[in-house]
Amino acid sequence: MQKLKRKYYESELERLYIELIKLQTTIKKKGLRVVVLFEGRDAAGKGGVIKRISEALNPRICKVVALGVPTEKEESQWYFQRYVQHLPAQGEMILFDRSWYNRAGVDRVMGFCTDDEYWDFLRSCPNFERMLIRSGTILIKYWFSVSEEEQERRFQDRIEDPTKRWKISSMDLASRQKWVEYSKAKDEMFSYTDTKQSPWYVVNSDEKRRARLNCISHLLSIIPYDDVVPPKIELEPRPEATGYVRPPIEEQTIIPDLYAKYEGD
Repeated sequence: MQKLKRKYYESELERLYIELIKLQTTIKKKGLRVVVLFEGRDAAGKGGVIKRISEALNPRICKVVALGVPTEKEESQWYFQRYVQHLPAQGEMILFDRSWYNRAGVDRVMGFCTDDEYWDFLRSCPNFERMLIRSGTILIKYWFSVSEEEQERRFQDRIEDPTKRWKISSMDLASRQKWVEYSKAKDEMFSYTDTKQSPWYVVNSDEKRRARLNCISHLLSIIPYDDVVPPKIELEPRPEATGYVRPPIEEQTIIPDLYAKYEGD
């Protein structure tokens, strides 16, 4: 698949950011509760889309939830309990970087849950989501689909780039050996949870730029929002400072200017 030109990608992303601001304004004004789930294989591009959505928005309204390994106490709770506490209040949108579907994915494939726990999840999950929707929560579920070849290329890229190696965990390396098992788990999960009321939306993520634009555009298309941006603010002149003398800057501890000689492009 041909990669989108950067100039077009960035201009289109800028346009979508304006629309996201309109969506944010509507969520706050109307007191909407929005939950967006991002699921998919390792290195499928979920984090990149989440970053592009959240960086344009107020973090007090658009919040990212990426939970780690459950604690001993959380393992003893009702399975959905650790996720419920992160659900949105009115006027909030929560982006889950992985979610309760861990039970149907990594937990199932890597043996972190029993068969009874797994099948109980598949039976309970549609009811849990119907309950959320009936309460007025807008629930959107995205599955990022990446080919085996592209995932391998991204793993190799992360290994070669010192700034990206932290993205590869021991769990990622173990899951890399279980491509077929994850495929079967995903198919089983879809058969139970891809419902008419709460469908899975599949994002082809082999080309990251297209995936980001397509996902953001789709998100904007399924949540009605007002075509309103925050009004432009007119700044009044600053009042003149009288009777105040700033202390000498030499008395402050200033960090070294290591780039003083760099003049830019």
